Amino acid sequence: MHKRLTVFLVITLIAGLAVASDGGTRSDLTPKDLQRVRSVTAPTTDFSRPENFEQLSAGAATVKKRVNRDIFSFSSANLSFAQEETFKLGNGLFTKLWVSAPASTEASDGLGPLFNARGCQNCHLKDGRGHTPAGPDDDAASMFLRLSILPRDDADRAALAAGAKVIEEPTYGGQLQNFAIQGIRPEGRMVISYADEPVTLGDGTVVTLRRPSYSVADLAYGPMAADVMLSPRVAPQMIGLGLLEQIPPEDLLARADPDDRDGDGISGRPNMVLDPVSGQREMGRFGWKAGAASIRAQSADAFAGDIGISTPLVMKPHGDCTAAETECLAAPTGEQARLGVSEAPDPVLDLVTFYSQNLGVPQRRKVGDPEVLRGKQAFYAANCTACHTPKYVTSRQAPIDAHKFQLIWPYTDLLLHDMGEGLADNRPEGDADGYEWKTPPLWGIGLTEEVSGHTEFLHDGRARNLTEAIIWHGGEAQKSRDAFANMPKSERDALIAFLESL
Repeated sequence: MHKRLTVFLVITLIAGLAVASDGGTRSDLTPKDLQRVRSVTAPTTDFSRPENFEQLSAGAATVKKRVNRDIFSFSSANLSFAQEETFKLGNGLFTKLWVSAPASTEASDGLGPLFNARGCQNCHLKDGRGHTPAGPDDDAASMFLRLSILPRDDADRAALAAGAKVIEEPTYGGQLQNFAIQGIRPEGRMVISYADEPVTLGDGTVVTLRRPSYSVADLAYGPMAADVMLSPRVAPQMIGLGLLEQIPPEDLLARADPDDRDGDGISGRPNMVLDPVSGQREMGRFGWKAGAASIRAQSADAFAGDIGISTPLVMKPHGDCTAAETECLAAPTGEQARLGVSEAPDPVLDLVTFYSQNLGVPQRRKVGDPEVLRGKQAFYAANCTACHTPKYVTSRQAPIDAHKFQLIWPYTDLLLHDMGEGLADNRPEGDADGYEWKTPPLWGIGLTEEVSGHTEFLHDGRARNLTEAIIWHGGEAQKSRDAFANMPKSERDALIAFLESL
């Protein structure tokens, strides 16, 4: 733990961030503005009525459309007319289906050769949350397995020191690809089995959890490494990402307590990753373990890893193919010099990044409902806000005007937390160990069923409702989980009603 603290402090000093126990010093604010920000983001103690502006989850960017299945697919409300055009162009690329090369549609070829999806929208359907396979015939496009091994030699250790987040499985790469273009064999398929696990709450209510077990089958290129680490991933929802990107790092790092110096049992810490955009180590914000520091980097990784499409940021025209998969490496790519470098040359990545940055957050529902307010009080009393930080004010220096100086309510600290044995994938990623996960934002969580047609939660969709998701919490969240489990049913129901209002 002392080593973690030392590393954190060194990184903070290198980044030039002045982090103080009173909330940190923000270089984008005047002293007067800083005082205002600290006042407006202070935790509430009044649960008799909504807080000022609480209904506007994303400030002026909040979407106020009628709630239906498309509610996650609208742009931030405060974009200009010209920006709205850029957003729509990005939407066209986000929803397009890529085809294998060579093809007559030259601007759309280069798929694979191995892939998990043919387009971004296949994973993030309606820009919402992915789901577990509905049955043996489900193609599981919105869920896949990450693969890696522990470092084996000095070269592996040097790669990690230089910024590699993992050491990929030697034959199958960084993730299991369950699809392939014609003439190429898919790598294999993910196998999931569940075991029922009843849990008795304080009032005698029995909640049956489903504990998943993961394996692989039908491997086409030989066995995997004996020490392979498998980690499932369900595609997260897409809303509000650009605003999360503009929470000043000072405000996030000020909440980090890797040595638990305050003794509250919560020891969040950042995942400091090498960002290919800046070339510097920066705080990871995106992905289930905060493995990407910017939306552009996350988008480029998804193009390469999920679809097999190269971009100027990640030049991997054969996607996740490895040296052992020779037929994959021999397949033609979609790179064409006259169209630009990579299979998806600029401005493709620019437009998809802009689209991803500006998917709007819907406004809260029932914010003044008495049961919702009781549930909010229970949420605070259980100390859920220790990780799910309710609100921030974004940077005045945000490069997109729509993101500047907005009071937002994402309910996350974007830090890594030990979530206990039950949720552990035992697979390190960057600074994150096998027990740690980033606190996911909660805004929009109550609209999951409306948008995605299900109520599956957590990184692998094991929780079939919000109650199960809370009961799975362990590690640093154990006390909050126990507080929920020991509430009377009426209080638990109120807390769930609060979450469903987000």
